[in-house]
Amino acid sequence: MARRSRKQRLPQDPFPATIESLSHEGRGVAHIDGKATFISGALPGEKITFIYTSKSRHHDEGKIDSVLEASPDRVEPKCIHYDVCGGCSLQHLSSEAQIKYKQQAMLDGLKHLGKVEPLEIFEPIIGDSWAYRRKARLGAKFVYKKDKVLVGFRERHAGFLADIDSCVVLHESVGNKLKDIQTMMYNMQSRDTTPQIEVAVGDENTALIIRHLKPLSDEDQNTWIEFAKQHNFQLYLQPKGPDTVHCIWPETKDLKPLFYQHESFDTKVDFGPQDFFQVNNSINVQMVPRAVELLKLTGEESVLDLFCGLGNFTLPIAKHAKQVTGVEGDLAMVKRARETAIANGINNTDYFASNLMGAFDELKREPWLKKKYDCILLDPTRSGAKEIIEHFSKLKAKRVVYVSCHPATLARDAGELVHTHGYTLLGAGVMDMFPQTAHVESIAVFEK
Repeated sequence: MARRSRKQRLPQDPFPATIESLSHEGRGVAHIDGKATFISGALPGEKITFIYTSKSRHHDEGKIDSVLEASPDRVEPKCIHYDVCGGCSLQHLSSEAQIKYKQQAMLDGLKHLGKVEPLEIFEPIIGDSWAYRRKARLGAKFVYKKDKVLVGFRERHAGFLADIDSCVVLHESVGNKLKDIQTMMYNMQSRDTTPQIEVAVGDENTALIIRHLKPLSDEDQNTWIEFAKQHNFQLYLQPKGPDTVHCIWPETKDLKPLFYQHESFDTKVDFGPQDFFQVNNSINVQMVPRAVELLKLTGEESVLDLFCGLGNFTLPIAKHAKQVTGVEGDLAMVKRARETAIANGINNTDYFASNLMGAFDELKREPWLKKKYDCILLDPTRSGAKEIIEHFSKLKAKRVVYVSCHPATLARDAGELVHTHGYTLLGAGVMDMFPQTAHVESIAVFEK
């Protein structure tokens, strides 16, 4: 019989280290006896002590215990819960240094993974660093040992919910009200069966989706409604899967859709509380004009907008192009994108629902892939756009603008565009979509 491997016992005493660099997850990197050790809360150049949190054959992990020699880029975290909450990872790093770190992560990925370098590095797009987050899923749990309802994000070093009563990165309509929500839920019959609260914030309204595992009593439902009235929330319940989400306040006749606007393009996008939209509006209203500018439109172009969502880029592009074709995998979002174009008086767009990460043979039958386009814009998920880029050679687009939320897949796809399809990487730059985190959002432009 094979022997069970024993879990390695962790050292209990603080251990000294000198931090060499910052990982792509925002952790300090040190080498202890030749093994890479990733340390949360540590910055390059610092001398620190840390506590081991895990050990494995290939690398170890830890959390900072004390700073013996601090980096000049170290700042005092703004959030009082930063040490425990996993919602942020870089509040101890100055905003200026965060941008430099993210830009270097993008450039390193392009150079080492994609084997490409941009001819120009764009000035970073910077916006609100605090109270910016308009979309979030918050965990909720009644903890018997604490005799308290917790609402928020997970702890940084564990799977438990963090004990927090506010959040400085969440939009203020919710971030300042976590304690109020916890207090209210504590007195509810359903405090044991409400595991999640989803947040969606528009330009004028905020919606909460309450996930509940058992039907709410009339008393609990009325309590939620009164809370929504008091704090000006739209209130939705979700008893089962995503298709069961329904609004209970305000009444249908008084329910105004969530929306955001691009004032520079005179467009307005309505969205539902479950829809994907850009979480940082101050970045989005700069990012879209940058993308349209990089497309170099004259009004005569046919443009393909891949992963178009609700039309965040499609509608502004349509104001400056002859025709725009939007493609999105979610059929419901495609339907809403069509409705949004009509509501904005835009009639030079068409939309298709397609699995853009499907197999080559599956994609090649799509009718929109049988056309030629002057320009392509794509804004894929973290997994990138490898599958659809395989078809770019027959689309004949002269210019491609790529909006990325993951530097590794941007680098991979950039290498494919340059080395396989004959494009030149004219320029690339970062956008601080998620300040205080290691998340890297970027934009790049390619030309034949």
